Amino acid sequence: MTTRLYMVRHAESPFAFGQEETRGLSPEGREEAKRIVGFFEGVGVDCIASSHYTRAVDTVRDLALDRGLPIVEFAELRERAIKGLDYKAPWEELLAAIERSFTDLDYALAGGETTREAQQRAVPIIEQLLAQYRGQTIVIGTHGNIMTIIMNYYSAEYGFDFWQQTSKPDIYLMTFDGERLEAVERVWSER
Repeated sequence: MTTRLYMVRHAESPFAFGQEETRGLSPEGREEAKRIVGFFEGVGVDCIASSHYTRAVDTVRDLALDRGLPIVEFAELRERAIKGLDYKAPWEELLAAIERSFTDLDYALAGGETTREAQQRAVPIIEQLLAQYRGQTIVIGTHGNIMTIIMNYYSAEYGFDFWQQTSKPDIYLMTFDGERLEAVERVWSER
């Protein structure tokens, strides 16, 4: 029985150090979130889940309101911090650490979370949703890094290079037969 899982990477959100959980969408991001409702026109949606981070929830909120569905929030689907949240690091250092984390699943900067640790907390939620909504359609409000980490669990072809080419927002349709990933397709198109 085929289950369709749409991973919706959050829309544009201005970075603010120390506000990882609470920062919302930019004005452009809010407009993109409205476009997501139109994207799902004609698609039956049975469940909307999300990371509990504001930018992920805000990206799928209009869709939830349109469908009259609650957003089920999971802290386990939060973005992966490659470094401790109280540590400011240059972007080049973070980028190199993220790249390494996809070839060495047990690597992270001090205080950060490894790819393996992130998979161990997030994938059980995906499996729970796949079991609960077997044969149905699930939408998940997510983040670029944890989305890639989840996809990487099912297929190693999803790694650093894949993560780098994703956009904000972005939508990937993951098709499952039971808990086995059958296909991944990028279905979002930027205008």
